[in-house]
Amino acid sequence: MKEPAPTQEIPLPVTGTVSVPVEGSGSANRTRRSRLWWILMVSAGGILTAMTFPGQTAGLSPFTDPLLGSLDIDRTAISLSYLIATLAGAATMPLLGRLMDRYGSKRAILWIGVLLSLVLLGASFITEILGLTVSYVGLRMTGQGALSLAATTLIARAITHRPGLALGIVGAVGSAGISLAPVGVERLIAWTDIATAWRIESALVALIVIPIALALPKDAPKLTTDTGTHIVVVPEAGHTVPQALRTGMFWVISGAGFTVGMLTTGLSFHLISLLGEQGLTPLEAAANFIPQTVTALLATLGLGAIIDRIDPRWGVAASMITMAVTLVMLPLVSPGITSILFGLALGTAMGALRGVEAAAFVRYYGRGHIGSIRGIATSVTLASTALGPLYFAVGYSWSGSYVPASLLAAALPTLVALSAIFVKPPGPAPS
Repeated sequence: MKEPAPTQEIPLPVTGTVSVPVEGSGSANRTRRSRLWWILMVSAGGILTAMTFPGQTAGLSPFTDPLLGSLDIDRTAISLSYLIATLAGAATMPLLGRLMDRYGSKRAILWIGVLLSLVLLGASFITEILGLTVSYVGLRMTGQGALSLAATTLIARAITHRPGLALGIVGAVGSAGISLAPVGVERLIAWTDIATAWRIESALVALIVIPIALALPKDAPKLTTDTGTHIVVVPEAGHTVPQALRTGMFWVISGAGFTVGMLTTGLSFHLISLLGEQGLTPLEAAANFIPQTVTALLATLGLGAIIDRIDPRWGVAASMITMAVTLVMLPLVSPGITSILFGLALGTAMGALRGVEAAAFVRYYGRGHIGSIRGIATSVTLASTALGPLYFAVGYSWSGSYVPASLLAAALPTLVALSAIFVKPPGPAPS
């Protein structure tokens, strides 16, 4: 009987050791199976991330004007409802992260898919602002927060070969799906009505998310050379949540998420008015989303491809510097090339952090408690998206222009960038 290929232990600086097969008979088959595993898991993660669109701002924005008419409410009321829902959804992320660590991403994704489908179905029956607020809470919690966290946590645990590239591809595929969602949702509402559109979204979630969850292997399977693959999950637990919270780098990465979440949401929410103040027509301002989307995808893929070879804090710093440059550019924006450059810079800032954030947490803190650790960070980011539109609205009401608020806000990413450069990365987890 043929002997199995021998293995050797290779030490890793943060995540421990993995078993890698030495060249020999059967290594080609193991390599093919490993690549297939990698492709299947990344594909699942990308699709799941794209299916967060019902709870994302982009997926909800086409419903705003139709809801104003059907519920007979004003923009202040619907904005307040959205703010409350976003903060409530953010508050649940640490708990959901702990549950994912305890029960696994497979089970979490299954139940999140069921709940998101039911929330969408329930939203189709709302008739007043209270029902809308409850629906917003469910959509922001399960869609934007929980499903996004579960999808990236799944990849962070299951992929040990080039995890940064894997997470970058997942982020890029998800961003593309979310960016395309407003067009499809707007057409769906135009052809049917609000209730029917939400019911169709409910059916899509049930038909896509739930089957993927059922098809997933058990969370973080410990694959060794005996199974015929060299992709394995690192054995040790890594940092616990209290240990991670005591490191400066956790707050640097979380601060970067807060900064990008707050400022990009605020700029996007007021983009038509903000660029209109700089002389762009509504159509030209809306078209600015195109360069944003292109560079966001390229930055996510680019950082994801190289993050396995560099210290993640340099990716965080690059995202923050680009964000600061974008904010300082606003007074210089006018119709033409400067508005395009503004969109390119804004998209780069968003995509760069998306390509580095999850991989950075895995690199620094291990996989054992990654759901709980990223649950807290996701809560910070999600809460910040509720503050961005309010910040720029208050700034505009006080000064009559978005420029002072934008210039003042540039100090925040600058501070985070300096922190990323000078704060010492965490060492191995204490025993």
